[in-house]
Amino acid sequence: MQTLYVIEPGSSLRKEGDCLKIVQGRRVLDTIPAAGLKQLTLAGRASISGAVLDFLVEHNIDTVFMTMNGRFRARLLLDDSGHTALRRHQYLRLSDPAYQQRVAAAIVRQKLENQSRLLLRRASQLGIADLRAIGAQIRALCDKSQQATGLDELRGVEGYGSRLYFSAFGLLIRNDLFRFTGRNRRPPLDPVNALLSFVYTLFTNEVQNGVKSAGLDPYCGALHEILPGRPSLACDLVEEWRPFAERLVLGLINRKAIRPEDFITRSGSELAGGKLPVEMKPNAARALIAAYQRQLEDRLTNPADGRQTAVRWIIHGQCRHFAETLKTGEVYVPFQAPR
Repeated sequence: MQTLYVIEPGSSLRKEGDCLKIVQGRRVLDTIPAAGLKQLTLAGRASISGAVLDFLVEHNIDTVFMTMNGRFRARLLLDDSGHTALRRHQYLRLSDPAYQQRVAAAIVRQKLENQSRLLLRRASQLGIADLRAIGAQIRALCDKSQQATGLDELRGVEGYGSRLYFSAFGLLIRNDLFRFTGRNRRPPLDPVNALLSFVYTLFTNEVQNGVKSAGLDPYCGALHEILPGRPSLACDLVEEWRPFAERLVLGLINRKAIRPEDFITRSGSELAGGKLPVEMKPNAARALIAAYQRQLEDRLTNPADGRQTAVRWIIHGQCRHFAETLKTGEVYVPFQAPR
C-alpha cells in the first residue's frame, strides 16, 4: 500500500497493534495494515489520534491535510536534512536569472504543447472545428514562450494559453448534465471545477512526494513565485501533468461515473458560516480517488530508458531528472504527453 485516503466526514484514524483503523463514531469503517504506508491524505474533517501521529513521525510518512474540494491545508513536515549539497545546487542555479528563465520557459512550453495535443486529439475524434482552432492557437504560443524576455512576460503567455484552453474545455464535456463556463477556484463554484481542483491537488501531492524523494526543496522553484507556504517547485513540475488530470475528470463525467447528485451545491444564505458553494459527497471523492489511483498505474514510455513504466514512477523519475539538471547546469526536459 502506498497511499491511504481518509475522506469520510467525522471519521478518525486510530492505531491498534500493526493496523490502522478508520473509525466513524462507534463504527470501524476499514482496517489497514500499517506496513508499507508511504503517504496519508486526510480530507475534510477527518482526524488522527496521538498514537497515529507518533507512528507517522517515527516512520517518516508524508501526511497531507486537504479540504473535500481539494484545497491544500497543511502538511506534516518531517526531517529531510540529508540533502544539503543538492539543495545548495538548487538554490544557486535557480538564483541565476538566465538559468531560471530557461527552466521556466521549458516548463511553460511543454504545458502548452500538452494542452494543444489534448485539444487537437479530441478535435479529430469529435470533429469539432473550434477545438482544432484553439488547439492550434495554443501550439503557436509554444514559440512565444521561448521568446519571452522575463518571467512576467512568460507567465503572461502561460496565462493566456490557459484562458484559451479553458475557453474550449466545455466542448470536451459530452454529458448534458454538466456545464462548464470557465475555470474558477478558491473556492470552486461548480461541480466540474470542484473535480478539477481536487485532482490537481492529488497530482501536486504526488509530484511533491517525488520532489522530496529526490532530495529537493519543494518550496524553491523556477516558474511559480516563491511565497510562504507554496510548494513552488511542485507547482512547477505538476504543470506537465495537468492534461492527465483533466483527462481523468472528463472520463468520469463523460462515462457518467459521477453525477450532479454527487455534489452539494449552495447559494445565498446557505453559504453562511463559511460553507462552500459546492462540495463533493464522499462517494464522489472515493470514485475520483479510485480513478486517480488507476491512472497512476497506467504504463507509458519512460523517457529515461524507453521502457513501459507506471505513471507514478515516471513522475518520480522526472523529479530525479530535475535534480540531475541542477547539478550539471543542463535545462530540464518536461514529460511530453503521448499524441
